[in-house]
Amino acid sequence: MSPAKKPIRKAVLPVAGLGTRFLPATKAVPKEMLCVVDRPVVQHVVDEARAAGIEHFIFVTGRNKAVIEDHFDIAYELNRTLESRNKTQELEILAKDQPQAGQTSFTRQQEPLGLGHAVWCARELVGDEPFAVILPDMLSRGSMEQMIAAYEKHGGNIIAVEEVPEDQTHQYGIVSVGQEFGQTFEITGMVEKPPKGTAPSNYIISGRYILQPGIFDLLSTQERGAGNEIQLTDSMIRLMKEQPFFGMKYQGRTYDTGSKIGFLMANVAYALEREEIGEEFRRELEALLGQGRPAGIH
Repeated sequence: MSPAKKPIRKAVLPVAGLGTRFLPATKAVPKEMLCVVDRPVVQHVVDEARAAGIEHFIFVTGRNKAVIEDHFDIAYELNRTLESRNKTQELEILAKDQPQAGQTSFTRQQEPLGLGHAVWCARELVGDEPFAVILPDMLSRGSMEQMIAAYEKHGGNIIAVEEVPEDQTHQYGIVSVGQEFGQTFEITGMVEKPPKGTAPSNYIISGRYILQPGIFDLLSTQERGAGNEIQLTDSMIRLMKEQPFFGMKYQGRTYDTGSKIGFLMANVAYALEREEIGEEFRRELEALLGQGRPAGIH
């Protein structure tokens, strides 16, 4: 197998952020551990990646994030208590979510120097193979499966993209569109948060990447960019001079759980899809939106 088509086995999840937009909730609880329905945001993201075939999860953490490591570990006392009470359904849920030994790794980003620096911190754990980067704030079910399908078709480097209205392009990293191949296209350029009216397209970089390991050497020498941070986009622009990049048009809806509206919308959407609560929740929502009486007290 050629280096360009090595399988994607590892994913880097940068989880060192402070979550200041959710204070005071995130004063003691990492934002990645806030729940969408009954599962932490980070668990939803891991579920997505596991479904796409990712085998090894590399968490780039910071201070006060040890609870994420605990979440993916075995809780012996909890398991014993559930066993003694014959809570078999709960035990099955925990067992299903439990990664196998050696499938999770944790490393520290000791300074808040940006996404590029966070990815660079995972270099020794990734090694010399292509890997995924998954921003845990972004819930995009099925995105990694679509990304890996695009990688198997094109090789190289893949970036998930989504369309936004043109009056919003100044808020995001934007890619330039070259030759199109249906759901994918050649990326001919990138720009971080272009001034209004100057964006080369309305396709934004949406928080899922497949990158070749050559990015690490570039990140090692990357000067600080926007926000006085080491920007992943800056190193990708440099890597694009040596290797091909492709945009993958994500077919689905992304919920940005790093924003209050996105977090609330994710809870609503995921709850409505749950077989055991969806219909009752819908009735409660309709009553609330219709300014009627709640369907019941729970």
